[in-house]
Amino acid sequence: MDKSYSPRDIESRIYAAWEAAGWFAPVGDGTPYCIVIPPPNVTGTLHMGHAFQHTLMDVLTRLHRMDGDRTLWQPGTDHAGIATQMVVERQLAADGRTRHDLGREKFVERVWEWKEESGGTISRQMRRLGNSVDWSRDRFTMDAGLSEAVLEVFVRLHEDGLIYRGKRLVNWDPVLHTALSDLEVIAEPEAGSLWHLRYPLADGSGHLIVATTRPETMLGDTAVAVNPADERYQHLVGQQVRLPLTGRLVPIIADDYCDPAFGSGCVKITPAHDFNDYEIGKRHSLPMINILTADAALNDQVPAPYRGLDRSEARKRVVADLEAAGLLEKVDPHTLPVPRGDRSGAVLEPWLTDQWYVRIAPLAEPAIAAVESGRIRFVPDNWSKTYFQWMRNIQDWCISRQLWWGHRIPAWYDEDGNIFVARSEADAQVAATRQHGKPVTLRQDEDVLDTWFSSALWPFSTLGWPQPTKELAVFYPTSVLVTGFDIIFFWVARMIMMGL
Repeated sequence: MDKSYSPRDIESRIYAAWEAAGWFAPVGDGTPYCIVIPPPNVTGTLHMGHAFQHTLMDVLTRLHRMDGDRTLWQPGTDHAGIATQMVVERQLAADGRTRHDLGREKFVERVWEWKEESGGTISRQMRRLGNSVDWSRDRFTMDAGLSEAVLEVFVRLHEDGLIYRGKRLVNWDPVLHTALSDLEVIAEPEAGSLWHLRYPLADGSGHLIVATTRPETMLGDTAVAVNPADERYQHLVGQQVRLPLTGRLVPIIADDYCDPAFGSGCVKITPAHDFNDYEIGKRHSLPMINILTADAALNDQVPAPYRGLDRSEARKRVVADLEAAGLLEKVDPHTLPVPRGDRSGAVLEPWLTDQWYVRIAPLAEPAIAAVESGRIRFVPDNWSKTYFQWMRNIQDWCISRQLWWGHRIPAWYDEDGNIFVARSEADAQVAATRQHGKPVTLRQDEDVLDTWFSSALWPFSTLGWPQPTKELAVFYPTSVLVTGFDIIFFWVARMIMMGL
């Protein structure tokens, strides 16, 4: 016998015996009790937060198992779309290559190879922690069964009018070249400037002063707005200003959004590059001029001298040209929240682009009611207030990502741009042939789904849905969820909505 106690050897040996004996699987016909593990990202390793919540789940699982309940602790990992693609792209970059050098199919194969090599780290850590999960049921969000669930949910929601494709403003990451959800945006205060610009009235009778933190976007302005109750400008509503550096005439409009007490009370409106301006643009049927490329450089919608300039270089050039023209009133130091992507750290741009969305309000209503009625309970209860605040102010969910790793969107296009959402290309072709009266060439949508779309299905997809499995009948809905408050909206709220 060893002279010193060595937990590593003893625990590993005992755990292996427990697992081999199948003692973590549900047994008996007692009351069903089920916990699903919040699936860790396959890219990573467990941290102290995981260790804490896994301990809580293990205690609950072992307690109910010893009480004679039919107990399942469901394990698995998440494919982590952006994070995983970034890891593999960095590996390629070290060899002087990009994913485009490989092509989509070979790149996805390369990601699967990396997953097989590195994906076991988390399961090894969980075994060392002694987590009594049912390893025979281990799942991955990209495995065949869960992929079937994702496909089925997308098609059904689309058939119900709850998924649609539309051109709207998104948070665009110019480094990763993908849209991000609001929850993937980190906005921290940063030191910047507030530029006060003179916009000449079209009739030559004077000018209005507008203040902006992003002077380069003025090249995409389509209006100047004032508050309808602001007596200084009421006589100008309906007139026009000449947009500096472009010569375009844009209208002066009245909108309650404008705060007469902020700056001059006049607001430049750039509907394609600001979320508030986008809503104003819709209210007043303003043109939406996108002036940026996917790389956040200025495109051909701006005057020739600025085309192709990076946004930071364009800002310097625009400010210098405005000053030279006598149209720069003043510049004030200004601290403002700057939105950055949580993965790339890049400054994000509001960008007008075609994306896929979930029409979320009809799904949110019953999810709010489920918590109000006590059918779902938050512990501690104060987090229900956070949940209600998010859910009652919910916006449609942008679910498409311009990535290659993930569940590819099951939509096919004909040469005229008609969209056929289907469970397979063969089904899409049937629908297209019916519409055209003959077979036509189709191409599948290039985008993949937001990772949170597949993880929102986790409690029932891991139990075998859409197949009518015995596990689904016994263990769904699940009994308790142990997770961090930081993903109440990312994950918990979306699981509630999708489950209902």
